[in-house]
Amino acid sequence: MGYAIAEAALEAGHDVVLISGPVNVDPPRGARVISILTSDEIYDAVHQHVRDCDVLVMCAAVADYKPQNVSATKIKKRDASLSVELVPTRDILSSLQNKDRQFLVIGFAAETNDVEANARNKLQTKHCDIIVANDVSSAHSGMESDQNEVTIFFRNGETKKISRAPKKNIARELVKIFSNTREKRLTKKM
Repeated sequence: MGYAIAEAALEAGHDVVLISGPVNVDPPRGARVISILTSDEIYDAVHQHVRDCDVLVMCAAVADYKPQNVSATKIKKRDASLSVELVPTRDILSSLQNKDRQFLVIGFAAETNDVEANARNKLQTKHCDIIVANDVSSAHSGMESDQNEVTIFFRNGETKKISRAPKKNIARELVKIFSNTREKRLTKKM
């Protein structure tokens, strides 16, 4: 979905910085690609580039936890069980300034249950301007599918649904919504 949004933004004439982990999709032509491997790298890259953006779209499925210790060498198989202790990753959305920020923050909520409640909670607690939620429990939309369907939650309480469609179509509609929201915000400040 992130690559589809980046491509739609480029088609609409926007400059795009695409921060991405390893994927099996070619990046859209014209995007400035920042390659990352870890949650810490994406955290640092977002904070480095957010100062120069008008709209920040956070749709990467960053893991909520990471191993506390990482082995530099292969851990050999043994007869005993092995436990891996996990620690929370840094929360990128929560770390962004909320007061007087000049950029729009779009978060994504990939949910398997209680989609609306979880999305509305994330909208408030993560200080997003918009949350795009999708139910990823179905194999027919969301991750690992060329199709998606989403519900968009706005800070003012408004919602908008986009029915199941190819991700490229949904991305074009999302970019229009993001641009319109940004324009409305700028108009209010004048």
